[in-house]
Parts: sequence; structure tokens; C-alpha cells
Amino acid sequence: VRCVRCEMANGTVYRSLLSFLVILSINVEAQIFSDKDVEICKSKFELAVSESLSTQPIGKVIVEIGKSFIGTDYEAHAIEKEGEEQLVINLTGLDCTTFLENVLVFARCIKKGNTSFEDYEKELTFIRYRNGVIDEYPSRVHYFTDWIYDNVKKGVIKDVTKDIGGERLKLNLTFMSSHPEYYRQLKENPDFILIIKKQEEEINKREYYFIPKNKIADIDGKIENADLLAFTSSIPGLDVNHVGIAIRMDDNRIHVLHAPEPGTKVQISELNLSDYVNKLEKDTGIIVLKPLEPACTEN
Repeated sequence: VRCVRCEMANGTVYRSLLSFLVILSINVEAQIFSDKDVEICKSKFELAVSESLSTQPIGKVIVEIGKSFIGTDYEAHAIEKEGEEQLVINLTGLDCTTFLENVLVFARCIKKGNTSFEDYEKELTFIRYRNGVIDEYPSRVHYFTDWIYDNVKKGVIKDVTKDIGGERLKLNLTFMSSHPEYYRQLKENPDFILIIKKQEEEINKREYYFIPKNKIADIDGKIENADLLAFTSSIPGLDVNHVGIAIRMDDNRIHVLHAPEPGTKVQISELNLSDYVNKLEKDTGIIVLKPLEPACTEN
């Protein structure tokens, strides 16, 4: 499930700028955002211009945009709102998944030369929703393994886990359908539970691979800057506990650029990836994803 660490916190598994914004949060055409979100979006595109990032490989763009978020507060349930499903933008507070998503979205917009707020909204919708279309709550890709599948199909990422030594990952996803009480939208719309259950069954039929935690050190050299990392879970019914971005530091080891957990801020892990994952009891290993260069004519 997307960002399990925030879902489980506190006992719950839980191109032109819009200068006319005069209230903190508004809803326009099924979108929710604030004037501060517009300002932050503008600042990321201004950074790209100042650093000539559009001429750089997407991995370089991801790392620089990711680092620009360091110090941003962790915010659990940052995109969960009442009512019908809408594109929710929150750049002032991020959980692990919204951090990774937003960095990837900004990087793709920069590489494509699409740097308006509307471009950002469109790309975020493309990444976050199944087939890039908002159609009620189940259309949002909730399980991260499903997010992987959907974005591989879209040509956004490549799953390289098997290629670098991964082993089969057996999934038995049931958590959301078995615990609807943890999800406001499932409690308010019980009909969605059956849809989610069918999605779980479909995901369980797919082939996934992971690097067990005791073998991460052996393949550290095969992980590249800006690879996307998903931390697999031992929690029954779940697939992934956490996600982050790989960054190679001065010790020549991969570390994690991420939003770790409630009460923290976006940061780079002090521990290298292997040591970091091995200290986490409920994490069993990692999935490694490579961001792909976007086509300028895409979506």
C-alpha cells in the first residue's frame, strides 16, 4: 500500500501560474491545491532553468530536484480528502510515496520542456492514476507493486530487479480489502471494496522480483543514482512498506533520499542502503526501478 509507514502511524494503516488564488486551498475542475503549492512548483522549474537541468539525463534531474526537497516536513495522509476522488496536490508536506512521485513528475516535466503548473498537474495525474485517468477512488494506484506495473506499461520506469540478481517475490495482497476501516473512502463507499479486492487478485497473479535484504550489499554497485527503491514488506497482505530514491554518497555506497516517517523531514539516510534496510525488522528487501527518459510528445 502506498506509504505504509504513514498509513500505520498513530494506529491507522492509513505554464502559467494562477495568480488569482486568494484562499489557502481551492478546488478547480477536480483538483485541490494551494497558492503555496503553485509557488513551490514555480520554484522547482526556476531551479531547473538556473541549473540547465533540461539538458541533463533524467537521473541527474531526479537527484537535484529530490535534494531541493530536503527539509520538507513529512505529512501523513497528505492527499486523502473527503468526497469524490480528485487530484490532490500537497508540496508543503510529503510522505514517502508523494515525495517520490512528485520528484519523478517534476523531472519528467523538465525533460519534456513542459513547465507550467498545468503541465505539472497533467503529469501527476498520468503517474498517480491507473492509465492516467481519474475515475473514483479505485482508479488511484494504491499498492506500490501495482504502481510499478502501471508505470512500466506507460514507459515511465523499468523494473531492473531481476536483471541485477533479484529473486521471485510472492505476493498475497489482501490488506485494503480486509481492513476497509483504515481507509475513509472504503468506509464511506463499501462498493469500492470489491473493486479493490479484484485489483489485489490481479496483482497477485503477476511476476515480481526483489533483492533480499541480506544480499543488498552484494549488488550495491549495480544500483545507480536516481534509481527508485521500494522496500518490500513482511506484513501480511502488504507488498511495500516504504519507497525512496537511490543516491551514491562520498563513501561510494548507495544511500536513500526519502521522507522516512512521521515526525521527520525529507533527508538522505546516514546509513548506506544495505545497513538501513537490515535494521528494519518488517522490511524484507528492495525492488529497484530505473526512471526512463520521457518522449517529448508523450501524454
